[in-house]
Amino acid sequence: MADQVLPLAVGLSVALLLLLLCLTVYYLWRRKKKGLSPYEELLSTVPSVPACSAPVLPVSQGSCTTPCEIPFTLPPRFTAQNHGHLKNGEEKEEEEEMKMKMEAQRDILAHRGSLTVRRLFPVGTVMAGLYSVPPLNEVVAPPPGMATRLCFSVEYRHSCEQLMVSLLRLGNLPPRFHGNIVLVELRLLPDDRRPRQAKARGTGPDPEFCDCFVFQVSGVCVPQSTLSVCALSVEQDGKRHAVGRVLFPLEGELGQAGRVLWRDLETEDDTQCSELGDVQISLMYSPCLQRLSVGVLRARGLQLLTDAGVCVQVSLRIHTQVVKIKRSFVAKCENNPYFDHRMMFKLRSQHLDEAWLRFELQQPNDVRSEPPALLGVLVLGPFMYARGPQLQHWMDMVNTPQEPVELWHGLGRAT
Repeated sequence: MADQVLPLAVGLSVALLLLLLCLTVYYLWRRKKKGLSPYEELLSTVPSVPACSAPVLPVSQGSCTTPCEIPFTLPPRFTAQNHGHLKNGEEKEEEEEMKMKMEAQRDILAHRGSLTVRRLFPVGTVMAGLYSVPPLNEVVAPPPGMATRLCFSVEYRHSCEQLMVSLLRLGNLPPRFHGNIVLVELRLLPDDRRPRQAKARGTGPDPEFCDCFVFQVSGVCVPQSTLSVCALSVEQDGKRHAVGRVLFPLEGELGQAGRVLWRDLETEDDTQCSELGDVQISLMYSPCLQRLSVGVLRARGLQLLTDAGVCVQVSLRIHTQVVKIKRSFVAKCENNPYFDHRMMFKLRSQHLDEAWLRFELQQPNDVRSEPPALLGVLVLGPFMYARGPQLQHWMDMVNTPQEPVELWHGLGRAT
């Protein structure tokens, strides 16, 4: 038995040696054919630049002309040539084979205008026209006139119940605001309590925004909603000035979705008086003190009934309950009386969504037993009691505590 195992072991050993010898010879032959060691590429420090390099494309520095196509290729792979391992005949065969491949590649990609270099295969071109953005002045040129205008677009997507508002720019900003930062606050009245804010990307007479806002609102509520956009100018010390506002009712305005809209900002100077007149109110709430400060500043365009003077009665109410009633002094009998009267009301933070203010402009009667003559009524409060500018004024007060918010409001008739 031992005599049979020994020859078998010798035979297997000889076979393994022959197999290893064959593999070594094959490896050396492949290495000689390639003429390149796998480690020589890393050790080489002076690569040879391909003879056929990519040409330089002249590109204009101006913004008016841009190339139609920008060639895009993969960077070349530089390899060190080791002439000691390559024979002249093998080099010629390799170059001829490479030339044939490159000619075939040029024929395939000739219509793309791609560049090719030695050992470099093109992948196509970048179409510059797809990424070039035309100047905003050409796309949304403001209409003629000197009024301060807001440029925006509105689109409603029924599939996801989202209102997309694209804020583009302001036009013809007054000169006193050219050096300040411009902010814009957006709300969707009557239910939106949190304002969306955008900051202009520059200063000057026509600051640009290019911001998009998404409001989640159902298709049933969209026709009943109003987009409120308020523009503010912020000085270096942080002091804010109201530039104007735009109230954009969405009912009947969503038919042409995505179109560029221009709307004039309503400012304090050009706002026309209402039928019964206007009153300027200042509101400020302090969460720490649980205190509501109400300022009756002045009125304009009042339709006076007597010569007895004008006063303002302010009542704070929670739902239907009257919490407190206060009156201002009686101002001189004129169409534009000046009050500048401040009142304080105690109001807890949890009642901000339930409380509301009722302003009554009155003319006292000569006979004390007779009630005063009522000139007009104003209601300020949350979304359960007020709409439009009256609602936004209350929300501005809640969202900016410790800061007075002043606004003009038109008077309505008593109901």
